[in-house]
Amino acid sequence: MKVLVTGGAGYIGSHAVYALIEQGHEVVVVDNLVTGHRQDVHKDATFYHGSIADYRFMTEVLRKEKVDGVIHFAAYSLVGESMTNPYKYYDNNMSGTNVLLKAMVDCGVNNIVFSSTAATYGEAQNIPILETDPTNPTNVYGETKLAMERMINWYHKAHGTNYVSLRYFNVAGAHPSGLIGEKHDPETHLIPIILQVASGRREAINVFGDDYDTADGTCIRDYIHVCDLAEAHILAMQYLVNGGDSTICNLGNGEGFSVLEMIEAAREVTKHPIPAIISPRRAGDPAKLIASSAKAQEILGWTPKHPAVKDMIASAWAVEKQKMNQ
Repeated sequence: MKVLVTGGAGYIGSHAVYALIEQGHEVVVVDNLVTGHRQDVHKDATFYHGSIADYRFMTEVLRKEKVDGVIHFAAYSLVGESMTNPYKYYDNNMSGTNVLLKAMVDCGVNNIVFSSTAATYGEAQNIPILETDPTNPTNVYGETKLAMERMINWYHKAHGTNYVSLRYFNVAGAHPSGLIGEKHDPETHLIPIILQVASGRREAINVFGDDYDTADGTCIRDYIHVCDLAEAHILAMQYLVNGGDSTICNLGNGEGFSVLEMIEAAREVTKHPIPAIISPRRAGDPAKLIASSAKAQEILGWTPKHPAVKDMIASAWAVEKQKMNQ
């Protein structure tokens, strides 16, 4: 296959690019490098620096490269920021996706794998969460992703754009080579922040709320290794190229871990004390999110190969230790 990856210089996108190339596919990357890192793009990928919101730019790339489909990661994704700056999220995530879809239609590119989120569900009505469960986001980020899903579905009905939307849960870990990993600035994701405490780059980890309706009072999440997530996107594209019907799939391990459990697991992996400070809740954080991935297993043939959270932490720790030595 020849695949265009939007946001291919970001954390998840760069891992998808590596996985595609390792499997022998041709890869084209579009990234505006606002949050991505040029050095994280695989050397064998064709790179274009630009925005998916630029219609002329996108049509030039699509007409030149003649790809089989698009894997769409490009979006702002910080829950807390989305609650304080909704304009930024509605403008970038939704408007950019609309332009991308228009360019795809005009250039005859019919397949898109959309990197969605479990944040579309909001507070879970059932555990584990099924794709048929109600969607009622509790934050602006999740609201924009749900609107993007619906937008893609309307393009499907109007223009025949085929899609798989992948709703996934907390992503963790790093490529086994250690060449790429999580590099957000500022960092907001739990595991890299915990590891920054272990490495001495932070003094302590803030735990946002210990009064949730969970066993230890802290939020519970379903964690998925970034390499497993990348593989799911590739399987979804192959499914579409082979004529599969448009659909939505959850991705996760089906097992939840609390924030305090993750901190304790990181202490065991790193052999470092990791001080934790209980802080007030963050707006928009559901208490518990755990996925059922049965549909992805049935339709895409996807099963996680790296389900152990300690393995995710260990691979991320290897990258963090490299940063300590730089």
